[in-house]
Amino acid sequence: MSNFTVSARKYRPGTFDTVVGQNHVTQTLKNAIKKGHIGHSFLFCGPRGVGKTTCARILAKALNCENLTADGEPCGTCHACVSFQNHQSFNIYELDAASNNSVDDIRSLNEQVRFAPQNGRYKIYIIDEVHMLSTAAFNAFLKTLEEPPSYAIFILATTEKHKILPTILSRCQVFDFHRIGIKEAIVHLKDICRQEGITAEEEGLYIIAQKADGALRDALSIFDKVASFSGENITYQDVIDNLNVLDYEYYFKIIDLALENDLPGALLLFDEILVKGFDSHNFLNGLSEHLRNLLICKDPSTIKLLELSEGTQNLYLAQSSKTNMSFLLSALNLLNQFDIQFKASKNQRLHVELALMKLCHIPDVLQFAESGPGPEKKKLEPELQLRKPGRHGENAIIIVEEPKVPVSKPAVAPINAVPTTPQVAVAPTPNPAAPTENGQPYIAKKPIEVDITSGFTLDINKIKENLQQAQKAAAENQAQVAIEFETVDPALFEKAWQVYLDYIFKKKLVALHTGVKHVTPDFNHERVIIPVNSPIVRNMLVEQKQDMVDFMGEKFGIKPFILEVTVVQASEDEAPKYMTDSDKLKKFREKNPAFDNMVKKFDLRLDW
Repeated sequence: MSNFTVSARKYRPGTFDTVVGQNHVTQTLKNAIKKGHIGHSFLFCGPRGVGKTTCARILAKALNCENLTADGEPCGTCHACVSFQNHQSFNIYELDAASNNSVDDIRSLNEQVRFAPQNGRYKIYIIDEVHMLSTAAFNAFLKTLEEPPSYAIFILATTEKHKILPTILSRCQVFDFHRIGIKEAIVHLKDICRQEGITAEEEGLYIIAQKADGALRDALSIFDKVASFSGENITYQDVIDNLNVLDYEYYFKIIDLALENDLPGALLLFDEILVKGFDSHNFLNGLSEHLRNLLICKDPSTIKLLELSEGTQNLYLAQSSKTNMSFLLSALNLLNQFDIQFKASKNQRLHVELALMKLCHIPDVLQFAESGPGPEKKKLEPELQLRKPGRHGENAIIIVEEPKVPVSKPAVAPINAVPTTPQVAVAPTPNPAAPTENGQPYIAKKPIEVDITSGFTLDINKIKENLQQAQKAAAENQAQVAIEFETVDPALFEKAWQVYLDYIFKKKLVALHTGVKHVTPDFNHERVIIPVNSPIVRNMLVEQKQDMVDFMGEKFGIKPFILEVTVVQASEDEAPKYMTDSDKLKKFREKNPAFDNMVKKFDLRLDW
């Protein structure tokens, strides 16, 4: 079996010019090397797989190179470069701070720094994942990092800059590495394919670069995996099958079905996606990303944000031309809400299906909103809604409501709100079966015409006043327990009362049960009078009066009655129902005079 080297190591850059996507860092380092302005400590920060350690090694090799190029690159042929490439250099040390993070490890490093290099100009220490050092180790490293020997250079690398102590940051030249762009990663993958003799579809390489999420090392690892699966010909279908990525075609179909209000087709397509083993939450996020791309295609100035191949961009442009801005914004807002609520949902499949149902309903809502009154029409203030005539031919009733939503057409129609349009009701037609008026045949009156563009001729203030009086009267009538009353049978009620006490106790209304369990109801025809000794108990009983009437009517057939709850003050000689600790002590001492003698005799102190 031949020795296989992964692409991330085989094609690791050996010069600054071959580093991908970090030109702002490499150019600065080359200029510093050419001018001889070399700092004694560097800190490389950035996400994983973007070239921090690679640049550190190239810089270390260039600093000891015997034949630097005019551009500040290492030659790669001198003794120092060859020994470094063969891992035989004694002047370059790499330390993994993740496993050597104690203060003793840093003290050992400080001891080594005191010895000058055997050959070459610099001793270079590359400390990877430096944020893993302990606080004590950082403090032990401070003095050496601030004033090292002239031949010592430290290159620190980390993925979590915020964990580095400010005292360390102030002693280093900090370089921030960027995430690798998709287009840059694709260019690098194409170059590797050319060197390996592999043909690859650009769509497939784009999926690999997108899956890497800005990390070139991850992109190369994914490339090796797909190349092992596909052989010498990498296709788009091979990539999505191997990486379990949902095809773009599904998102295009979902949007087409939503625009056509084809809910059954959307549900069947979603079922097909689930059958293939794709996660419903990933589908929801992918659909949101698809809508975002369609929105980007609406303006030529933002198309550059669409990091896709030319063929896929044309598909997005074609579908974007069929959708309007209101649909895209409403759909994005809808999917964002469902994404937030996804983890809290117990039936996640139904949750996504409900999102698809609302998505397919958006065109209907937008069409209904467009058919409503335009912005040039006057808004009704207040809006009138006329109720249809009743079945007995009575006149129409006018209900006045303050408008809650402006009538003018919104820029984006909300999903859950159905736009309303002013309705004008025509006066009722005469009912042939209705009685005549003063012996004369009923003559239909001319319908009331309301011009929604020129205001009203009705007395709005009078209508409001009548409505408020009607609402007040309804509220007062609602406070009554019942409409029809009969004389209450005292014997039956007392029996029902005892059962009701057990009922409220089982309902865990302990305070109410305690306040009324010793109460004896009084009667006055259809009126039941219940005396209590506390306003609080009275309020609790009044709140439960409707429940009492319903309970006694259901269990004992007692007709509706009027309940009157009165507060009766307890007599002075009556023992209080509730006693504090001081009251209990006073009562105990009254009954036991010998207790006070014992307290005085033994000089006791009572803490109450």
